[in-house]
Amino acid sequence: MRGRAELALFGMTVIWGATFVVIKGALADISPFLFIAARFTLAALVLGAIYGKKLQRTALKGGILAGALLFTAFVFQTEGLALTTPAKSAFLTGLSIPMVPLANSLVYKTKPARYEVIGILVASFGMALMALPSGKFGITTGDFLSLLCAIVFALHFVVLAHYSRTEGFETLAVVQVAVAAVLGIVSAIGFGVVRFHPTPGLGMAVLVTGVLATALAFTTLAWAQQYTTTARAALILALEPAVAWFASWVVMGEILSSRGKIGAGLILAGVLLVELKRGKPEILQI
Repeated sequence: MRGRAELALFGMTVIWGATFVVIKGALADISPFLFIAARFTLAALVLGAIYGKKLQRTALKGGILAGALLFTAFVFQTEGLALTTPAKSAFLTGLSIPMVPLANSLVYKTKPARYEVIGILVASFGMALMALPSGKFGITTGDFLSLLCAIVFALHFVVLAHYSRTEGFETLAVVQVAVAAVLGIVSAIGFGVVRFHPTPGLGMAVLVTGVLATALAFTTLAWAQQYTTTARAALILALEPAVAWFASWVVMGEILSSRGKIGAGLILAGVLLVELKRGKPEILQI
């Protein structure tokens, strides 16, 4: 089951990486809060139709907490993506990977295996090379928001890993997405300037992000984390920035330097290091 779970996580990573370009294009026609509300509302309706009868009414705590963190992370990511490039947004969001073991240790008082730490360090160094291709880095508002997104995503990842072992993944998937949808609707109504220009591209962006990158992806994440460790799952997700850059290169012509290519190789090396050192999954304890 762990092999299937990690393969599913890889597929989810490809979907998430590709949607950075999709969202970047959509934000020309819709305000960030309204886009978040649209994608999560669609995802909540899809998941509710599929798993509505399997919800555990007594097991909502994890889904509510995960949903609040999920919404916060996507606010930072979407607002930041409107102010920076898709690849850079993905690389900075990817910094949540090295934050996961730290958050895991602080919150759940556990320690990752030594080879997982080494793999995380290698992948993190690779992401640094990709995000800092010139050796210089000037923090913009978009960059800063993307960094905040990474911090919140790390916390969401750890919370989801814990509750996926005590609550049904169907409940986690539905409740967290529904909570994010409600928060998105309230925020879209109560905050900011609403911008909406309906186009076929915007409709496709909401459909892809709502069904594939939200409903399917977060159901997969909640299910898969029952069978693998937090650190191993985080390393697989470290491939997301490389996928995002490739999609940005194909669609927008964003170029990756030689330094960035080395970084991409190091990310893959970090993932392979953990995959070649398979051990028994660790169970998180509070």
